[in-house]
Amino acid sequence: MRNVVLFIAMSLDGYIATPDGGIDWLGGESADSNDFGSYERFIAGVDDVVMGYTTYHQLNTELMPGTWPYDKQTTYVLTHRTEAAQAGVVLTNEPIAELIARLKAQPGGEIWICGGASVANQCMRQGLIDRFHLNVMPTIRGAGIRLFDALEQPLPLRLLSTEHYNGIVDLVYAPR
Repeated sequence: MRNVVLFIAMSLDGYIATPDGGIDWLGGESADSNDFGSYERFIAGVDDVVMGYTTYHQLNTELMPGTWPYDKQTTYVLTHRTEAAQAGVVLTNEPIAELIARLKAQPGGEIWICGGASVANQCMRQGLIDRFHLNVMPTIRGAGIRLFDALEQPLPLRLLSTEHYNGIVDLVYAPR
């Protein structure tokens, strides 16, 4: 069965974006170094990408207008909007648990929960995440959009691996 992986970058204090959604602060200690670390290995094993509309819109309008970065994968955008999507992108209002169950039942590589915080938290609360791959940036934000919301009960994790490069620490966990 396929794994569902939350692969996401966050500040040391748990923020994934500025209060207005900006991510220009993401990066390592040196601007001259490669910050991709484990991402290239990770994305090579991903067949499906799941994200919310805000992440999709930000990629399309701010970060990579005119160039879709996940053209080798099928991207599912959770939204109630009915606008036309580009090739390889499926806009869906299917409940997240049903979408994930359907994708896991199909053959293929990993299913990436790409963002944002709302989608990640929905998946976490419903026990849909098989692996947490967190890139911890060498920055303390102090404010912004938090990755994790409050939980009704703790989610115990098991550390699978660590890696570091350019001041960034990759932490990989699975639920216990």
